[in-house]
Formats: sequence, C-alpha cells, structure tokens
Amino acid sequence: MRRLILMRHAKSDWHQGVEDYERPLNKRGRASCTALAAWLRETGLTPDAALLSSSMRTVETFGRLDLDCEVRTTRALYLAEPDEIVAELREETAQTVLLIGHNPGIGITAGDLVAEAPSHSRFADYPTGATLVAEFDIDAWSELTLGTGRVVHFAIPRELPGME
Repeated sequence: MRRLILMRHAKSDWHQGVEDYERPLNKRGRASCTALAAWLRETGLTPDAALLSSSMRTVETFGRLDLDCEVRTTRALYLAEPDEIVAELREETAQTVLLIGHNPGIGITAGDLVAEAPSHSRFADYPTGATLVAEFDIDAWSELTLGTGRVVHFAIPRELPGME
C-alpha cells in the first residue's frame, strides 16, 4: 500500500514587482502551516519523502511543517498540469509521500486520483493549505492508476484548531 498527502501550498503574499514564482507566504499562510503541522502530527501522518514545486511558497510551506524526511524539489511541479503531477509522483519510491503544489493542477489531481471525492464543500476548489490524504492498494508508485485512491482525510487550515 502507498499513501499520498496531497497539499496545496499555504496562503501567499502578492507584492508588486515580485514574480509569482518568488512569492512568500503571508501571515495567514504561516499560521496555516503551524496548524497543518500539528494536524499531521496528531493524525500520525509522517511522510517518508516530500516532493515539492520549487517555488518559494511551496518550499516555505514545507519548511514550516517541520518534517524530517527526504525532500525533492522540482520546477516541473510549478503550476503543473495533473498529468505532470502524476508523472512526478510515479517516480517516487517512498511508501508515504507528501506532495506540495499549486492550483488548479493540484486540486484537479486530487479529484482525479480518488475513487470517490470527500463530501467536504471545499474539496472542489481546493483552497490554499487544502490537504488530501489518500491510500492506494499498490506496491509501487509506478503502478498508480487514476480513480483508485481511497480518501483517508481531507482538511483545510481554517477548520483546524488554532486557526481563526
């Protein structure tokens, strides 16, 4: 079995003159990371590896989760389409993978991967910090097939303890 923690980066700032790729997290985004880190610890969700877009906001999101795992960053996940996201995931070897990326690709990928979407009202728009945990009955990520994941959890930072 393989487990995927599919997260959209936390809320970022929009500064005039700053390229999209270089945008940092804002105050709410940093608070969201703290709440998500606590939630991951409380639910026992510890990734063996992390796969990140190399943008500033995804790297900062990961850093603020305070996780101790192997990390691979790639520009290929920056604003990636679902097929590109799945292709990158299929290259992973770890049992539990945290993948942090961007909308719309990350949200579409979440819907494409699971057999049945969670009933949460925010799943379709996959807001910043949204996190899907899904399990797949496969022995290797290279065997990943769309529509086969089982939803274990879906969370958004605004609903987690410590968020206002």
